Amino acid sequence: MADGDRVASIEWFSAAALAGVAGMPGTERGVRKMAEREGWTARNRSKGKGFEYPWTNLPATTQAALLLAKRPESVASTSPVKRQGKASVSEAQIQDAWTRYEAAPQHIKDTAGRRLQALQAVERLIAEGHSAVNARQAVAAQLQRENVRGASVASLYRWASDVAKVEKQHRLAMLLPEYSGRTATTEIPAEAWDLFKSDFLRVEAPAASACYRRVESIAKVRGWELPHLRTFMRRIERELPRGVRILAREGAEAFGRTFPAQERDRSVFHALEAVNADGHKFDVFVKWPDGTIGRPIMVGVQDLYSGKLLGYRIAETESADLARMAFRDVIENYGIPSKVWLDNGRGFASKMLTGGVANRFRFKVRDEDPTGVLVAMGCEIHWATPYHGQAKPIERAWRDLCENVAKHPAFAGAYTGNNPTAKPENYGSKAVPLDTFVKFLQQEIAAHNAREGRESRVCAGRYSFDQAFNHSYAQAQIRKASTEQLRQLLLTAEVVTADRRDGSVRLADNRYWSEALGAYAGQKVVLRFDPDALHTSVQVYSLSNAYLGEAECIAAVGFADTQAARDHARARTQHRNAAKKQLQAERRMELATLVQQLPEAIPTDLPAPGVIAPLFGNKARPKPEPQPEALPRTGTDDGRASALSDFLARAQATQNARFGWQPPEDDA
Repeated sequence: MADGDRVASIEWFSAAALAGVAGMPGTERGVRKMAEREGWTARNRSKGKGFEYPWTNLPATTQAALLLAKRPESVASTSPVKRQGKASVSEAQIQDAWTRYEAAPQHIKDTAGRRLQALQAVERLIAEGHSAVNARQAVAAQLQRENVRGASVASLYRWASDVAKVEKQHRLAMLLPEYSGRTATTEIPAEAWDLFKSDFLRVEAPAASACYRRVESIAKVRGWELPHLRTFMRRIERELPRGVRILAREGAEAFGRTFPAQERDRSVFHALEAVNADGHKFDVFVKWPDGTIGRPIMVGVQDLYSGKLLGYRIAETESADLARMAFRDVIENYGIPSKVWLDNGRGFASKMLTGGVANRFRFKVRDEDPTGVLVAMGCEIHWATPYHGQAKPIERAWRDLCENVAKHPAFAGAYTGNNPTAKPENYGSKAVPLDTFVKFLQQEIAAHNAREGRESRVCAGRYSFDQAFNHSYAQAQIRKASTEQLRQLLLTAEVVTADRRDGSVRLADNRYWSEALGAYAGQKVVLRFDPDALHTSVQVYSLSNAYLGEAECIAAVGFADTQAARDHARARTQHRNAAKKQLQAERRMELATLVQQLPEAIPTDLPAPGVIAPLFGNKARPKPEPQPEALPRTGTDDGRASALSDFLARAQATQNARFGWQPPEDDA
């Protein structure tokens, strides 16, 4: 079926659609009268009232106008054009035509499209039964009415000749007018061009006009003929790609931004499967309990799937301990993440957290390094690209908190500005107490997680971070940490010595005690603790890292607090009674029973002597032991003996007086 037959069979036009078209009256009534007068075929409209008229009844002028108003149909067609023995255009010529088409501006492309429409209109009119001459005349007349430049019957002949050797899908490129753009250029002296480039392509980014003036001053001495500055700039833009210009004038960091950032689909995870962590310094002056004033730092851990902030800790400085406690909160409250993306800061790259990972950006990696607590829990560690904030999605959360926390009305006067040149007028007039800052920070983080309508791929503009996390968390397989693993995440104190009397230990002016510490009185132990919960308890380990137990905090009270004294006395009595009961339970045998079961000190049956020596007269008295021969006396012996005797007498008298003892009187 020819194109004309197909159109004639399916295209019908109402009087309203035909009114005002070339060859038709300007009103619907006029079209209806013309149809009645010429006896057009008519049918009822499928929608609405009135009649429709077929394509075949319309005059050639009207058909040409309607065809030129339609979009070209044969651009994507692959049907070959019938040729009369003419050689086809080569593939190289077709490729060159399409290259020219892609490089041409849009108004030139529109001209090629209009020419294609005109040729399609001529072909269709010929298929409808009109002669080729009449068809070309009708189409040319319509193009002239539309003020198409160069439209004539001869032009239609020429355009048809240009595309006679190509397939229909390539006719649009072949009909592109000859276009070469601006080709006239003025020569720039080679040395002047090199001087201009060396001056202009610097990171100081001097103005092009200043560079031109410097070259111009040299040209006056050298006798060069320089074109206008615009010629220099057009050549710069033509010969140097934009990336090269940015690299030269703005540096490598700006050049890196010209490469599109990688869009990572976080929806491939489930809740808690992957997290990322980073530190953020708030632009608020806070007064710490010791009276110092500074800007607090928060280490936060964010779930990558939902975007929810899972855990955070506040301190004066960023450290490995701060990051460690933030991860402990996440692991204790939610579970162990499988993948962890960390910042390359010294706190996150410490051996206590990530020791054993081979690709840390900081510190040397040694075989003898201890295994970090995150590595020991089976977390897969990844590092964000240094100095590249786009690699950390948590940076988006920091931007929200900067606006909602740092500029909170409760902190008016304490806001510092986000850079040294953006200090507010009331800079430094106030510092909020730490507990006040933490209170409002908790409120804003909760609101950040609960805000609905998030535009992430997971939330899809309908859910909050909390809702997205909870939905996935309820269906995910979560790894939980044991009590022992949670204790390993606590901070380790310096070695402390337990009190010699009761075994209590001290940490940060707090005193802790448990019954298990009694056995280590006077010995050195190690404490693990949560710095934000020092008033509750600490975990006690031996020097060999053996767990000894939990020691509760013994709160310090006022000297005159009688109720606290009674409570302490009651606790001490209960402890003593418990010890007595345990001692009584261990003493299962009375002392009397023990004494009765002791063996005799001297055997009852002595062996008979072999020989008994007889005793006669005075020989029965024992013979005195022989005394050593006295040394000869000197002239000073009497004085020394007298002094010693007096000293012993005085000492005896003093002792007798102390104890109230009187020597017995002599019976003689």
